Amino acid sequence: MELQNLSNGNYHDAAAPVEGGVPPEEEKFLPHKSDGFSPQFTDFEGKTSFGMSVFNLSNAIMGSGVLGLSYAMSNTGIVFFLILLTCIACLSCYSVHLLLRSAGVVGIRAYEQLGLRAFGHPGKILAAIIITLHNIGAMSSYLFIVKSELPLVIQAFLDQTSSSGEWYMNGNYLIVIVSICIIFPLALMKHLGYLGYTSGFSISCMVFFLSAVIYKKFNIACPLEGFGNHSVNAVFLEDTCTAKYFTINQETAYTIPILAFAFVCHPEVLPIYTELSNPTNRRMQNIGNVSILGMFTMYFFTAIFGYLTFFGNTEAELLHTYSKVDPLDTLILCVRLAVLVAVTLTVPVVLFPIRRALLQLLFPGRPFNWIRHITIALCLLCVVNLLVILVPNIRDIFGISGATTAPCLIFILPGLFYIRIIPTDHEPMNSRPKIQAACFTALGFIFMTMSLMFIVLDWMSGEKRNLGGH
Repeated sequence: MELQNLSNGNYHDAAAPVEGGVPPEEEKFLPHKSDGFSPQFTDFEGKTSFGMSVFNLSNAIMGSGVLGLSYAMSNTGIVFFLILLTCIACLSCYSVHLLLRSAGVVGIRAYEQLGLRAFGHPGKILAAIIITLHNIGAMSSYLFIVKSELPLVIQAFLDQTSSSGEWYMNGNYLIVIVSICIIFPLALMKHLGYLGYTSGFSISCMVFFLSAVIYKKFNIACPLEGFGNHSVNAVFLEDTCTAKYFTINQETAYTIPILAFAFVCHPEVLPIYTELSNPTNRRMQNIGNVSILGMFTMYFFTAIFGYLTFFGNTEAELLHTYSKVDPLDTLILCVRLAVLVAVTLTVPVVLFPIRRALLQLLFPGRPFNWIRHITIALCLLCVVNLLVILVPNIRDIFGISGATTAPCLIFILPGLFYIRIIPTDHEPMNSRPKIQAACFTALGFIFMTMSLMFIVLDWMSGEKRNLGGH
């Protein structure tokens, strides 16, 4: 149902837009109609197109976890992996539906304000903290990739077999340079919609990555001599060069939380909705569906072609597997650089919800202020850079954070918001939609428990796995 902008003066002066949405005491709502919900959002008049919104949401979904999907397929089999990925994609679409339905009922397009409406001020604080922790973890993960991979790419392009010790080979210097020259200017954009062009370029880099994976499938023969497979017999070929459709082993259980968090984009859904032109629940749901479908396609083709290249030799990080075949392969070096560009351009998109959450907590209802806008971005980047530089086990720390915050953002909070916000006179607690939302919330607690349990087991066994969606 079309969401119209009020024209009777019951909205804030356009010359003084409110950061992060309107304060709760100044929100305007329309009475519910008997045939459904027809809210009128009064916080912001968006101008971002459908296509740019798809680019931004797809960029938010896409994470470094795509490099580990081939390994996940090697431990589940092709058919089982496809079933799991399809289920998770459908659940993510349903989660977006719950968020949009809750937002539509009360006319709010801010995650933190939904927490306020559902659980009062503690709910607002909790939602803001979860978004902040999760997205700082994602930003740290991306910059950690830049820190570890960019020196190797530079080293390979210079035809050096070892680091020369020059400053441009130092990952700490490189992430500071990348943050200052690329990330910080993009983070200064006033509206998230302006990042649609860079998000489109980021998606293009990942399409190039997928194209290279498909190309390499037909150029790398199995068995692989680079893995020490010098003796070939029928038993060996059947074991290592044959695709498996269903596989259950001790690694299979670890792939479930990896896939469960493969479509994390929920902190960005409502900010993108805020800036969408002609905003309706149906239009934003279509953006979510198209973005998730696009990432589903990229995930599946990356996983299957990577798996069909290396089969049982697939490693947890796909690009490292290619490097074992030929460390100086020019195409793979270009792919590494493309992946680095993609994750770098994702950081500003992930930063926006954090800034919005902090504005909701610290400066609710204040007019837009450039000094505040710039200062928050600068402080966030400084904190993330210091974490990546000074904390050697930053990925382990944010592994715990991701295992707790991701289920909250995907499953638990959307379900709880829906149950608490949708009026009981429209949908009683024993109605099918609310029962489904309750089951969805319970599923989130199950995923959280599984993820934390696997992380503890990894620590006890000394192994490292990435259970985060990003």
